[in-house]
Amino acid sequence: MLASGPPDDYELVTCVRSSPTSTIVIATRESRLALWQAEHVKVLLVQRGHSVELLGMTTRGDQILDRSLSKVGGKGLFVKELETALEDGRADIAVHSLKDVPMELPAGFALACVLEREDPRDAFVSPHHASLDDLPQGAVVGTSSLRRAVLLQALRPDLDIQPLRGNLDTRLRKLDEGHFAAIVLAAAGLKRLGLEDRIRAVFAPDRMLPAAGQGALGIEVRADRADLLAVLAPLAHQPTWQATAAERAVSRAMGGSCSMPLAAHAQWVDGALQLHAAWGDQDTKGLLVRAETAGPAGSLAAAEALGWQVAEALQAGGARPAG
Repeated sequence: MLASGPPDDYELVTCVRSSPTSTIVIATRESRLALWQAEHVKVLLVQRGHSVELLGMTTRGDQILDRSLSKVGGKGLFVKELETALEDGRADIAVHSLKDVPMELPAGFALACVLEREDPRDAFVSPHHASLDDLPQGAVVGTSSLRRAVLLQALRPDLDIQPLRGNLDTRLRKLDEGHFAAIVLAAAGLKRLGLEDRIRAVFAPDRMLPAAGQGALGIEVRADRADLLAVLAPLAHQPTWQATAAERAVSRAMGGSCSMPLAAHAQWVDGALQLHAAWGDQDTKGLLVRAETAGPAGSLAAAEALGWQVAEALQAGGARPAG
């Protein structure tokens, strides 16, 4: 598990770098959770003797809050500005929540490593109700995710599922103001910010299957930065990287994005990688197609092969790929 939060003395860099330097600059969104994630990576690098600064940025995904992500360009809106900073040399690396990273990176960029995963599960958050089953009929539940909406409808078709955008603090504020009876969030974000006490219950993965990459952090670099790939290699957690590679392969094979209700979760059991996935039909409440497989995954390629197998099984069961 990771520490509860970053020190309070982080510095945001706002200037353009005018010359090469040994300092590693991390591009990050400016939400409290994103800054925690960047600061976490900063600490890991400083422990290895590197000088590190943060470059705080606001992305289009942070600015557009009145429409769902699926209608305005997807989760890639959270990473585009950071990639621009890498491209023009203002920053060296970008730290992302892996579930926000598009399945296909633009040409010239690479995922340098994936860090050890936090809790990948979804969390039930409510001021007055202990669990999803405790909610009264017709209760309003907020979520920003089509995946969560479809899975919630499968569990409780009677609920009124409403969209909820904004950073983690904004979502909690809207809950506290009474707009929702409950909301569903990633447990990892709450734990990273020391907000475990807001979690009333966590969903077992077999009940609410997580999103591909949920709970993991990925570090993106320009593909031509071999120096940074070497620096970041020791931060990689191979079991997490392989598990999330399998999950992301399911989504890639399905043409997945935030406009597709798709879940994929892998975990290691007795030396084998067990991969589960679910696809939901937005037009038919409660309709889910599920698939699973297990096998050895000693490399990223082997893990991705498991993902493709599961995607094929989903499609054989009636799931429709995007496009």
